[in-house]
Amino acid sequence: MEPAAIDVDVVVIGAGQAGLSAAYHLRRRGFVPLGHPDATDRVDPSFVVLDANADAGGAWQHRWPSLRMATVNGIHELPGFAVPPADPSAASRDILPPYFADYEDRFGLAVVRPVTVSTVRRADDDPLGRLIIETDRGAWAARYVINATGTWTRPFWPRYPGQARFGGRQLHVADYVSAEEFAGKRVVIVGAGISAVQLLDEISHVADTFWVTRREPEWIDEDFDIAKRVAAIAGVEDRVRRGLPPGSVISVTGMHWTPWARAAEARGVLVRHPMFSAIEVGGVRMPDGSFEAADVILWATGFRPALDHLAALRLRTPDGGIRVANGRSIDEPRLFLIGYGPSQSTVGANRAGREAVRAIMGDRAALAA
Repeated sequence: MEPAAIDVDVVVIGAGQAGLSAAYHLRRRGFVPLGHPDATDRVDPSFVVLDANADAGGAWQHRWPSLRMATVNGIHELPGFAVPPADPSAASRDILPPYFADYEDRFGLAVVRPVTVSTVRRADDDPLGRLIIETDRGAWAARYVINATGTWTRPFWPRYPGQARFGGRQLHVADYVSAEEFAGKRVVIVGAGISAVQLLDEISHVADTFWVTRREPEWIDEDFDIAKRVAAIAGVEDRVRRGLPPGSVISVTGMHWTPWARAAEARGVLVRHPMFSAIEVGGVRMPDGSFEAADVILWATGFRPALDHLAALRLRTPDGGIRVANGRSIDEPRLFLIGYGPSQSTVGANRAGREAVRAIMGDRAALAA
């Protein structure tokens, strides 16, 4: 172990849904956060949560202002403490970050922020040795790392011929602020996911919209099909176990009709067109050779896992993924990846945090036996 590194049993990287879930379960299992009053003169196992954001709230604090509580997709509650009642018309970024901050205080998680993790590497060749976590605020030496860095900091931008020549504005959904900035313009919206449809509905009130996707969305009329989702998650689990990049669960389960999708359909703007083949100065060229003028191209094309800081561990397969089983790296068992692959949803992240801590406890029990 390197003298400059702070000794700790578990380092959790990220204080979003997955990271706070892991920290909660560490606390329940008797781990004490570094810097917390409970840590004074105690011999309990220790942990620290490192977060790159200056404030609590994970990715919620960066969401666009018009994303309301009524349109937040999926369950967003953390384990052990429900989200307080909120006005459905309230902006999610006004409600959820304070909830996350209250959660950290309630369970004494002592999150350290802002901290940028640059590298996670092995201290030496001992497979039971420490992992060194290098940051802009010093280094930690940990028995385990629970990586919960999510995807928000890595928006995915597809590449198309002529993209650099476009004379208008291009932005990713991560940079979106409000529809008003596109008033009176022609906006091409790219993407088949929930965000694309939400923003199509919103922007189409003030602008001329043109929606394109690579595949025709599969719209689901019936109630949520649990069996289909379970099968989709199993497919993603198989992919990450084999070291393939995680696939999208929604590409298998399809898109359910939401109030904003119905609203867009009612106004005649939920019209899907095939993906353009090239981008030109004034717009996009369609596969049939026709031209669609555009002032703006909005890429609602999703995100990729933020894992560059793990490069020194050399876990990437030739296919571009990391081999993971049950949230644990197959090739580096001291590393857990939660909020990755099948645990990308908020429910999945909560469960993955619990399972990571359960596995650590199992290791400790085996060593003590």
